Amino acid sequence: MSQTPAEAPKTEDATKPANSATPAPLLERLVVTEHKLQLGKKTLHYTATCGTLVLREPQIKDGEHKGEHTRASVFFIAYALKDVKDPAKRPLTFSFNGGPGSSSVWLHLGILGPQRVPTDEMGNCGTPPFSLTDNEHTLLLESDLVFIDPVGTGHSRMAEGQKVAEFHDYQRDLDSVGEFIRLYLTRWSRWASPKYLIGESYGTTRSAGLSRHLQEAHNIHLNGLMLISMAVDFQTLSFDHGNELPYPLYLPTYAATAWYHKALRETQQKKPLKQVIAEAEAFANGDYWLALMQGSRLGLAERQHIAETVSLHTGLSSDYVLRCDLRPNEFRFFKELLRQRGQTVGRLDSRFLGQDRDDAGEQPEEDASMNNLVGAYAVGINRLLREKLNYESDQPYLVMAPLWKTWAWKDFENRYVNVGDSLRRALHANPAMRVYVASGYFDLATPHAAGDYTLAHLGLRENLQDNIKVSYFEAGHMMYIHQPSLIQMAAELRAFVRGD
Repeated sequence: MSQTPAEAPKTEDATKPANSATPAPLLERLVVTEHKLQLGKKTLHYTATCGTLVLREPQIKDGEHKGEHTRASVFFIAYALKDVKDPAKRPLTFSFNGGPGSSSVWLHLGILGPQRVPTDEMGNCGTPPFSLTDNEHTLLLESDLVFIDPVGTGHSRMAEGQKVAEFHDYQRDLDSVGEFIRLYLTRWSRWASPKYLIGESYGTTRSAGLSRHLQEAHNIHLNGLMLISMAVDFQTLSFDHGNELPYPLYLPTYAATAWYHKALRETQQKKPLKQVIAEAEAFANGDYWLALMQGSRLGLAERQHIAETVSLHTGLSSDYVLRCDLRPNEFRFFKELLRQRGQTVGRLDSRFLGQDRDDAGEQPEEDASMNNLVGAYAVGINRLLREKLNYESDQPYLVMAPLWKTWAWKDFENRYVNVGDSLRRALHANPAMRVYVASGYFDLATPHAAGDYTLAHLGLRENLQDNIKVSYFEAGHMMYIHQPSLIQMAAELRAFVRGD
């Protein structure tokens, strides 16, 4: 383990396990280690910095500065390539995942970092105890990387006495993550670096919000955003009574899922996947959408026709579609599509199959696609911390915390969450910023058609339309677990950071 760089904060002895029995003041603890990664004939020499930065706020009383108040410690893992001519100007990418309540482990160990959790061609993680391997696709080839665990995830914690509402809220989350980014740029002298954000799922919500927040709060203008499995307009994802939008936007992914599991009629099943999706999109954006807009005014003959066409594209029976009032929501689809086979399909990745106690319910007991991932990634991050990064702590690393159950949306009370305007304003204020969007055809959490709809309704002026590039993958929410998608996506991310 090397000495901490001169420009970095002072550290505590991270080799001593934390005493979890008694609360202790939040301290800045950093461990710096040096590594090399062999990529064919090329060797990457890099430094890993692992630990916590403490967020503080000034205490002002009667107009006088009375010191600083500790609010939280934010855990992060950063990788910086060595032997760079001008390190201060090398691209820098900040990464986080979604939830809200997810640590940064998925993008870190799935595609971006120097190590990753290996999967087979389809995306299976294998059997316990799982493994960790060098990542030949790492974005470290083009950019230094900082993986941020938002407060309440990973090893990031609130200070004793702080209220959950101070962090677990849309705007408060932007405040804390934005302050961490400002602090990191300052401590490690990286203001001259091209700056990128990459987020997945709710991490795209956070990224879109941060793109404007960083401009307004810290005068930080980004070079680019990478949005993986986009969730920017929640109306497109919310199956609420009276909200017709999700039904046509999910239907193309229903069609892709049924095709994958060979649950379509023979005439449809013989077609290539992209043709199946294109035909489903044409129906969803046309006759299906118009029919849903009619509500109870739709005649019986028209209802029957729409039900039969939905059946044709989704593999659900027309009788079932009629019983759903032409509106099968996502959880009903997960359970119904393969009910006769005694199987359910996954939410995050509908290629994965599960089984319930019985086949009579309306929704699956669990998400089979998440079950495939979470154990392997938990092993991966805990092994990485102790075995490779020398970061020892008895505190549990929270891969997933159920923060979404109590997350606050004060800025969006009595309306759907939509942060698209933050992204639009950020692009209008900084026309040099580029956006890369990755969508999976088998993602039934944030379907590709919902992302396309969101982008088409940002309100961007015509001269900025080309700032956004969308790429599609024959995989799910974490498309990088699928080997062909991993190769394609990694190459596209590296090209995006290079500006190709």
